[in-house]
Amino acid sequence: MDEIRRRMAARSLNPGERLPSIRGFAAAMGVSPSTVVEAYDRLAAEGLIRSRPGSGFFVEGAVPPLALSEVEPRRDRTIDPFWVSRQSLDARPATLRPGCGWLPADWMPEAAIRRAIRRLGRAEPGLLADYGPTRGSLALRSLLARQFAMEGIKAGADEILLTATGTQALDLLCRLLLQPGDAVLLDDPGYFNVQALLRAHRVRIVSVPHTPAGPDAARFAEIVAREKPRLYITNSAIHNPTGASLSPQTAHRVLVAAAANGIVIVEDEIFADFEPDPSPRYAVLAGLGRCGGGSGGASADVVRIGSFSKTLSASIRCGYIAARADWIEGLIDLQVETNFGGPSPIAAELVVSTLSDGSYRKHLSALRLRLARRRQEVATALAAIGIRPWTIPRGGFSLWCRLPDARDAGEVATAALTHDVVLAPGNVFSPGRSAGDLMRFNVAQMDDRVMDVLRRCLAATPVALEPAASPFDEPAPSIRPDPIRVAGDG
Repeated sequence: MDEIRRRMAARSLNPGERLPSIRGFAAAMGVSPSTVVEAYDRLAAEGLIRSRPGSGFFVEGAVPPLALSEVEPRRDRTIDPFWVSRQSLDARPATLRPGCGWLPADWMPEAAIRRAIRRLGRAEPGLLADYGPTRGSLALRSLLARQFAMEGIKAGADEILLTATGTQALDLLCRLLLQPGDAVLLDDPGYFNVQALLRAHRVRIVSVPHTPAGPDAARFAEIVAREKPRLYITNSAIHNPTGASLSPQTAHRVLVAAAANGIVIVEDEIFADFEPDPSPRYAVLAGLGRCGGGSGGASADVVRIGSFSKTLSASIRCGYIAARADWIEGLIDLQVETNFGGPSPIAAELVVSTLSDGSYRKHLSALRLRLARRRQEVATALAAIGIRPWTIPRGGFSLWCRLPDARDAGEVATAALTHDVVLAPGNVFSPGRSAGDLMRFNVAQMDDRVMDVLRRCLAATPVALEPAASPFDEPAPSIRPDPIRVAGDG
């Protein structure tokens, strides 16, 4: 019964389809035919299937809701892409969350947000009660267009679409550009929620190893030529989870390979404001829209997406897409169809008001400096218990680290949860499940209690006899103090 329910949830059995024959299913499951008959009779009594005399059993009516965790063969829940998110979001107040992907509330610009809320109280009634325009707030789109222009990106306000969240921005692009069965290229490791979203779109995930300078450019060229992915989704700035930044040489080689194979590059800028000065961006080097022109007339498109949840507020949800004008038109229709518009006009107004507040740039400068000090402190403390960073990021709050003696990060995270500490084991980020002894740490969420729990959990976790091969086998960098003054912060 459980197996039939699983197949229905995963959509491998759909309404009207015939179930496996009794004898065939009995052989496959290693049970007697009478056991299968009993299971089918019980499922029929529940209304999930029905019998057609002489023809067999068939799926009846609606199937259960899609269970993303069951789309692939069941794995230990520790390495399920939903595990870190659900444990972090639903944690009790006393739970520590060094595995989560956001800053503590007292690190955010609370005073500027409160001022924006007070100004909102004096807004016109329409802003407080009406639907917003389909493209979203013109004021916020114009502000973004000015910021892009300062980087060298030509994008008018009409080439920018506001979305309810950054995740919705990616979902809309998947709806516009993908068909079931298409290949999508991800970094390995990369943000785990993207994997779950792509599975919901029934696409094929392929991955490319990530290096401290961006994707492995040689492997990238090989993979795109062989797999022909439709999209490549990445963070160029402060990559999640590694903290790496794209180099000019890697960017050039990736753009050449993408143009030769007609790939759309989706560049997620959610961590970009943590950089002290900008690293290379595909959108800056190639522009939004078509770039290059490989053999056979192929070309690539670059799309920028982002949101404000990491540096402003995760409670005020608002994302954006900057892309070709003709794609924006299609994306508007999809957003109206699925969400009847973009972000709440109230949310968009709070974002633009806070970003326009004179204190916001000072907040970012102070935040970068605070994080630089915290990265140094946490990296030193982790090294004292044998946990070494894979690279030292230029900014941001994440450290991607290797555990000592190839210990299993999933086992350590499971043990830490019994102490009310949520960690982020490496394989939740790895499509190829090649990061078993790596872990992402949020330096802003670390304290002495977390360090004590880590010591105890490492001591209780067996040492691996034969460490597994990993694409992250470069020697760990030496830990040296970051400069106290962060470049570009004034």
